[in-house]
Amino acid sequence: MEESFMLRAATLSLAFVAAPTFAQSYYHAEPEVQPAQARFLVRENIWRCDSRACQSARTAARPAIVCQTLVREVGRLRSFSVEGRAFAAEELESCNMRARQN
Repeated sequence: MEESFMLRAATLSLAFVAAPTFAQSYYHAEPEVQPAQARFLVRENIWRCDSRACQSARTAARPAIVCQTLVREVGRLRSFSVEGRAFAAEELESCNMRARQN
């Protein structure tokens, strides 16, 4: 009985630890070059990145503005999506035009 309780408690605690990661990924971006930092702030967005992509929670800013401010920080993006909807090629190119030139 105690073993079953411990297993349920461990499972439940993992759910609480893992849930915020998925809940906070409203914005998803794939930079052409991996950002220098794994976590950084751009305006009101806290971005978390791994070797493939960056994610951030929803904020009050329009998605196009979020994309543009991100590319100023990390450079051009391969893709950008909002709540699972990918930017169309024209939207992404318009966003990437705001990237700083090296």
